[in-house]
Amino acid sequence: MIIKFCGLTRQEDLDVAVRLGAHMCGFIFHEQSPRYIPPERAALLQSGNMKRVGIFVQHGFEEIRYAMEAARLDYVQLHGRQSVECADKLGAERVIRVLWPSRYAHRALLHTDILRHANSCAYYLFDAGFQGGGSGQRLDWEDLATLRVPHPWLLAGGLNAGNVAQALRLSKADGVDFNSGVEDAPGQKNAQAMEAAFAAIMAH
Repeated sequence: MIIKFCGLTRQEDLDVAVRLGAHMCGFIFHEQSPRYIPPERAALLQSGNMKRVGIFVQHGFEEIRYAMEAARLDYVQLHGRQSVECADKLGAERVIRVLWPSRYAHRALLHTDILRHANSCAYYLFDAGFQGGGSGQRLDWEDLATLRVPHPWLLAGGLNAGNVAQALRLSKADGVDFNSGVEDAPGQKNAQAMEAAFAAIMAH
């Protein structure tokens, strides 16, 4: 089970994630996000053994490549309209491709997009809503269990200690991405909420 905390901006929150044993930590480089952090400041945050993930929205290849080096990223999470070719240039083994199931009128269309990115990513992330992230909205978890996904995938959207066990049971996800559900304010995580969410997964 892959556990990721996203929208991190403070060392104290990363320290909690490291102590809990999270696998990934996410830094949001989209300037319009309330959880935005510049790559240079993210570089100063220590992340232990966690894999470092940069979240990109309307960034081009050169901007992403710069941030990968500046912030010492292991993965790039592509939220925008970055092409398959862009992902290939960044390195498919380092790409987490975000898709929003609610955008698709039919599951067949979602499956088509999943397969379109199959050779240009290492993971998928299915988020709630129609764009962006950290909205607190939830997906139809049971419906996701029917998806045929060629790579491990993470579930995002309104996850917290109270619902993550049910979300995992219904969706059959390979991992979870916590953001707004464990915060006091955007970019400011709540240590007790992080601990409770982690404990809920361990008890699942």
